[in-house]
Amino acid sequence: MRSGRWAAFPALGLFCWAAASPAGAHPHVWIKMQSDIVFNDQGLISAVNVSWTFDDAYAQVALDGLDKNGDGVYDPSELEPLTRENLDSLKDYNYFTYVRYDNKPQAIGTPVDAGQIYSENKLQLHFQVPLVTPLDPTRGQFVLKTYDPEFFIAFDYDKDEPVSVIGNMPKSCQLAVKPVPTDAQLDQTKAMLATKGTDWKPPDDEDFGSLFAQPVTIECQH
Repeated sequence: MRSGRWAAFPALGLFCWAAASPAGAHPHVWIKMQSDIVFNDQGLISAVNVSWTFDDAYAQVALDGLDKNGDGVYDPSELEPLTRENLDSLKDYNYFTYVRYDNKPQAIGTPVDAGQIYSENKLQLHFQVPLVTPLDPTRGQFVLKTYDPEFFIAFDYDKDEPVSVIGNMPKSCQLAVKPVPTDAQLDQTKAMLATKGTDWKPPDDEDFGSLFAQPVTIECQH
């Protein structure tokens, strides 16, 4: 696997993922996600809660060797090193969490409340991403996108509970999860990415992942 990618995504896992997609095709890892937009007491957006459920192939590889006592259960202490490793690697990728306010990128802080659980044969990572500057949705449009810029990892929202609101959202505001736009150019891009191998990396000025990311917006009546 190319350098800089999650340390917890070992190259051995690619043999598993290859069975689910064309050889060498992007993406290689699939994540089902849920998010919360967190409002503070003043009605400002202060953080985003993240919950990612990994595909079975990745989970099998990531969990290998972590059941130290051999009891068949992965308790929090056994999963803690994997959580720490994930977050250390995600730091270089902005934690795959991109916030814009009136189309301007917003800085995010170091994640808190991080942890992983393995239940019902599913591996789930959760953490909270604080915003460096809380945002007033009544004065500008808030847009959240979750994606891997290199489209090595594909993120899809849970169909039943994709995004929710926690805290004091102003009554004039509304949460919306918008569909991924589709057109011929996107189809061509997806076909091109499907031909790329695991070591391929896009040019620095290309951001393919954002093309396939569902925007989450908070829009308010003025």
